[in-house]
Amino acid sequence: MRYDVIIIGSGAGGSAAAYHLTQTGKRVLVLEKGMPLPKDGSTLDADKVVRRGLFLADEPWLDRQGKVAVPEEHFNLGGKTKWYGAALLRFGPREFEADDRHRCLGWPFGYNELETYYDEAERLLSVQPFPVEPGLREIVAGLKRRDAGWREQPLSVGLAPDILQHPLEARHFDGFASVRGLKADGETLLDRVRHRPNLEILTGKAVTELLPHPHDGTRVSGVLCSDGTRYEAEAVILAAGALHSPRLLQTYLEQNGLAATLPCYANVGRYYKFHVLTAMIAFSHRRVSDVLCKTLLLLHDELPHSTVQTLGGNLAEEIVRAQFPGIVPGWLADEFAGRAYGLFLQTEDGSHPDNRVLARAGDSGRPGLDYDLGRVPEAAEEHRRLVRTLQQQLLRMGYLAGTRSIPITGTAHACGTLVTGRDPATSVVDASGRVHGMENVYVSDGSVLPRSSRVNPALTIYAWGLRLASLLGGKRGNHDGVSSRVDSVWA
Repeated sequence: MRYDVIIIGSGAGGSAAAYHLTQTGKRVLVLEKGMPLPKDGSTLDADKVVRRGLFLADEPWLDRQGKVAVPEEHFNLGGKTKWYGAALLRFGPREFEADDRHRCLGWPFGYNELETYYDEAERLLSVQPFPVEPGLREIVAGLKRRDAGWREQPLSVGLAPDILQHPLEARHFDGFASVRGLKADGETLLDRVRHRPNLEILTGKAVTELLPHPHDGTRVSGVLCSDGTRYEAEAVILAAGALHSPRLLQTYLEQNGLAATLPCYANVGRYYKFHVLTAMIAFSHRRVSDVLCKTLLLLHDELPHSTVQTLGGNLAEEIVRAQFPGIVPGWLADEFAGRAYGLFLQTEDGSHPDNRVLARAGDSGRPGLDYDLGRVPEAAEEHRRLVRTLQQQLLRMGYLAGTRSIPITGTAHACGTLVTGRDPATSVVDASGRVHGMENVYVSDGSVLPRSSRVNPALTIYAWGLRLASLLGGKRGNHDGVSSRVDSVWA
């Protein structure tokens, strides 16, 4: 069978594109490297998820010093969206513009172009705020009393309205995969159209090559998987993520003589961004009673590229428990962990062409991740001010806060590497999502984002995927009995 579209990857961008394209009547094949996650409760088990990392990929890369680094990637149906904290926030209108002082690239279009798709993604994923709980309210009030620069806004999340009626899920949604389906993710989008006869989803299918058309290298005919199977299609959408999509494209361009002829080749893998991130654990003299925790976003007037949010559920508690050696009595570990409030500090990193993903690092044959925060000093300095400001103010409030910088292996917010833009000399993907100079290769994941904003990028990736599919497949109509009305996952 020949498909209209093959989508490589089932994360936010891949699932959104599949959801829309299937409803236009296109014959769609989704190929996912990983398998569906188990529903036996193991994805909510802190020992298996946090301490032992059993669901993380074990794929060795090389960093810029040539040392082995293993990115914290997840290969499973739904991709990273199964594990994210479901914080689904829009980029601000100004964050679609270039910001030369912070070394940020601009988008090829403005916020208005994506607004309709933001609306649709929010409805589909039932994005909503939850009431602010007492512990967080006390922290925020204390900060604002001491510093008038702090501002707050509701933090919208993709969680089922009744999640608090399921305590285990409510306390294990950030960094864990839901068993009951109480967190909106890529798989929930696929589930809405899985029954359609024109959609096929194959798991355990690692795509290793894009296959060229026999007479035209600027057109691909399909893909080759690691098990030797081949699939053909009229178009291919790369949605494997910012670390993996550029490697497929780079390899294809080099093997088919296009590296020397397509100007966009020079930008493949470049402008890698993953936010400057710090996890802060604030210890209080009182035990934490909040359940969801992730209900507010904090911004500061003097830190325009930064935000603070909480770690959801009891993720902070589990992180603290994981740090105690086995010889520490359980009651003592419980006392410390139960007083830990987790904060997640993030700053948009600027764009630098030498921060990049490489299909092969030197002669090693391993992929490479070359990232140096020193190349974007403005972001590094703002993040230092953010950490210092918050830590000092919390101390005055009676909270002793420890910090841990997220290393390059923390790739939850990975983006860039196939940035969108109008000029092939400075970008890889055009404003419609097609690779410059290629006839039928498109990209629908975080690699297209020229900016990462100061918030989690998932909602923007969903919106990009919906927009790409709309341009590629036409507006959704009543194809094969599928209504064009958009309902939320829990309607």
